[in-house]
Amino acid sequence: MASPDRTRILAGQVALVTGAGRGLGRAFAEKLAALGASVAIHGMRENGPAEYGEGTTLTAVAAEICREFGVSTVRVLGDLTRTDDISRVIAETEAALGPIDILVHNAGGDIAAAGGKPDPNDAVNIKEADIRAVLERNLLSTILTCQAVAKGMMERRRGRIVTLGSVAAFKGRTNGSIYAVAKAGVTHYTRCLADQLRAYDIAVNCIAPGDTRTGRFLGTRAVDSNRMVETGTLDRIATVDEVARVVEFFAGPMGAFVSGQVLRIDGGGQAWPA
Repeated sequence: MASPDRTRILAGQVALVTGAGRGLGRAFAEKLAALGASVAIHGMRENGPAEYGEGTTLTAVAAEICREFGVSTVRVLGDLTRTDDISRVIAETEAALGPIDILVHNAGGDIAAAGGKPDPNDAVNIKEADIRAVLERNLLSTILTCQAVAKGMMERRRGRIVTLGSVAAFKGRTNGSIYAVAKAGVTHYTRCLADQLRAYDIAVNCIAPGDTRTGRFLGTRAVDSNRMVETGTLDRIATVDEVARVVEFFAGPMGAFVSGQVLRIDGGGQAWPA
């Protein structure tokens, strides 16, 4: 009898990764696919992957992951601040792949109501429309999506949920303050959800990256070239794979008894308690 492929530790499981067309979301989807999971590739816009030159369309991303890793994928579009869209995304995922075992809620970003960064983007002067947009895109979408997916997991008494926070949540900051507030809310909602889902054997954890070399990060600010090295120092900008590896821990067998935790991935840039 052939021995099992121990690299495919998530074979037979279904993952939904939100905001998966590019950047960290795509890296999370690829990591889960490499581990054998079928993956639903969610995005808000079909052409979103092209925005920072990391792809063409969401449909193409799903097809590429399918071919490269030999797993089933499906492309799902939706605005995750809307409960009807969330319900449809879940229904389309489960119709194509089966019940969701793993949710990685990556969708978010410090994005203004009209797109781009809020301007101004401080605690006092940021526009009300941008406050609402940032809170909804990050905190509200996390709560609503986790609620909807958790209900099915509770019925089946199994599952893993990974939310996306940020190191911005743990330090007062003038610029990007509402984004920081939203991610602080995500951090604590994760803990609350983990507490409620303990009895259902569902682990819930939060990844809090620091600076990471995604297309959006590199395309929206000046970057110190000295921090683009990949070895020799931890005072640098993370690669997407260095962040994506943590999903393997939280979603895989080694994370079975870890829940309610927030893991900062920033090379020790914030060496203080949460």
